[in-house]
Amino acid sequence: MFGSIFSILLLIAAADAAGIGVTYGRRATSLPPPVDVARFLARDTIVDRVRLLNADPLALRAFASTGLAVDMTVPNALVPRLADSVAFTRQWVRTRVAPHAAAGTNVSRILVGREVISQANRTLLLALVPAMQNLHAALVAVSLDNRIQVSTAHSLGVLDALTTSPSAGRFREGYDAAVIKPLLGFLRATGAPFMVNAYPFYGLTDDTPLDFALFRVGATGVMDTGSGLLYTNALDAQLDAVHSAMDRMGFGDVDVVVAETGWPWAGEDWETGVGADLAGDYNRNAIRHLGSGVGTPLRPNRTFEVSIFSLFDEDLKPGPLSQRHFGLFHADMTPVYDAGILTAPEYVGPVSSKVTPAAAASVPVPAPDATAAVSGGRRWCVPAPAADAAVLQENIDFVCDQGDIDCSAIRLGGSCYEPDTLQAHAAYAMNLYFRSNGDHEFDCEFGHTGVVTTADPSKDFFLFF
Repeated sequence: MFGSIFSILLLIAAADAAGIGVTYGRRATSLPPPVDVARFLARDTIVDRVRLLNADPLALRAFASTGLAVDMTVPNALVPRLADSVAFTRQWVRTRVAPHAAAGTNVSRILVGREVISQANRTLLLALVPAMQNLHAALVAVSLDNRIQVSTAHSLGVLDALTTSPSAGRFREGYDAAVIKPLLGFLRATGAPFMVNAYPFYGLTDDTPLDFALFRVGATGVMDTGSGLLYTNALDAQLDAVHSAMDRMGFGDVDVVVAETGWPWAGEDWETGVGADLAGDYNRNAIRHLGSGVGTPLRPNRTFEVSIFSLFDEDLKPGPLSQRHFGLFHADMTPVYDAGILTAPEYVGPVSSKVTPAAAASVPVPAPDATAAVSGGRRWCVPAPAADAAVLQENIDFVCDQGDIDCSAIRLGGSCYEPDTLQAHAAYAMNLYFRSNGDHEFDCEFGHTGVVTTADPSKDFFLFF
């Protein structure tokens, strides 16, 4: 008992020193409503920050008055539009950011895109810094620049493939001068951090053993022959490779934040290192280490803000099983394993690291009716009869700004462009969002302008649903 309490006290001290966050993704079929999530995080955990992977107004509203800092994310698809138009960017800030800040949501950062520099998309690359500049200017225009920073999160793919040790860290050739140098200049000028997604799990090799990734090496460590510095864990090595790259460009004074790190608790039979015990060890040790004030060998005597990926499993994600099992909590907010972030730790029994696909979970559903039987049990999200036209247009804009949702069918010439009415286009977009996110009731909320129906809306809107 004493050991558990002492461990929690250490983690609370780390939270006070550096900040502990969680990444809140929602690509799953069974999730609690955002308002319940916000209440749980504020009341029952030691986290003080949440990172949203989009700019969903429902989630932003949910965190109002919780005191938690919120990082919201601009989808990649929207980045070129923000770069191209000052007027559009100012409107986006006035309608998507300022109202939430005024209503009590502690919006702390706007993150522009997700791992943009790793996308190898020239249009996106060249738009990144101009979009960030336009967003900052728009925040200045509404007097929010002192409250809200603008940054972007990077994978370790921003580093050159020849980065074989921390001291050899350098940014990818061709991107360094054209994109990264002006990006770092912007961050320095505005006081925002360079944010990196660092995953020792994905670096597991014969040269990077499991114990080194899990902070289990101890005093022996691994020597960086280029610098003479001793490394006792892989996360420090990854962060110092970034520090070295920044030092080479003359931006060693810009802070580094760990925007994402985590460990999967389950995976495929062939995936090395997955497991609930290992995930618990990694996340607890990462939080404790980054908040301890020890720093890294190249940046000693400092703390690092860190956000753990992810709050819940996301079963709608593609890829190997591990991609869908980074969750800290089940949908009922009970812990998958002890990550050390609950204010009142719970006992968590053994958890299998291999997940067998099972029948759908027992999620409450409406009682079947005749209409549902005719529709084959399907449900649709459509505009409420009295929904305001301006709000419906906002709904369309929000959905179609998502990087992973394709609204081309309701664009001019698209298969569902006709009938060319606001209600029909809104019905298509809102239902697309509803289906893409797992058919949750709350994903059809849209500020009380959406309703879930079992009646096929194509009869009313002549759309292909």
